[in-house]
Amino acid sequence: MSPQTGPEPNPETLDLESTATLLLQVRQGNVAARERLVSRYLGPLERWAHGRLPSSARDLAETSDLVQVTLLKALNQVGTFEPRHEGAFLAYLRRILWNEIRGEIRRVGRRPKRQPLSDDLVDGARSPLDQAIGREAVLAYEKALSELDEEEREGIILRFEFGFTHREVAVALGRSSPDAARMLVTRAVMRLSEKMHV
Repeated sequence: MSPQTGPEPNPETLDLESTATLLLQVRQGNVAARERLVSRYLGPLERWAHGRLPSSARDLAETSDLVQVTLLKALNQVGTFEPRHEGAFLAYLRRILWNEIRGEIRRVGRRPKRQPLSDDLVDGARSPLDQAIGREAVLAYEKALSELDEEEREGIILRFEFGFTHREVAVALGRSSPDAARMLVTRAVMRLSEKMHV
């Protein structure tokens, strides 16, 4: 896909028109660059966010709404963001989106509870991710991830949360080859595991 229409970052897209180039154009008021940037990251963010918002927190706000709010916030703050490498903006978006999801969960927790339809209904408060690995594991993962250095954190996020190939991680993080990206991600996973089991 071309950088004009392709929602997913890939090495070819990144080589043709880097995120840093698009961010610069957005800062200069280029509306088309803003649309290309949104188009590039909308799909990956929606896939990453899918299932992270518990069903109990879904009322007027759906996951796709939070993704759009994330993109708007990031683009409105684009003057303060300095990309160090190609994958930095996606990691920045993920952090904003994660904060939006947590904020929505807190907001829902503060409002009065709705009357249940039936006592037989199962509470759907846990997200699929929480159900799969447990809330404590999610919190431990997020804490350990925040303790890694920026490049390691971004490598893990790109590879495992967004499903990038090692080749795509290499391009996004400015590594010389897919093998160099693989080594970075492997080291990052080992450090993450150590921090989670301390």
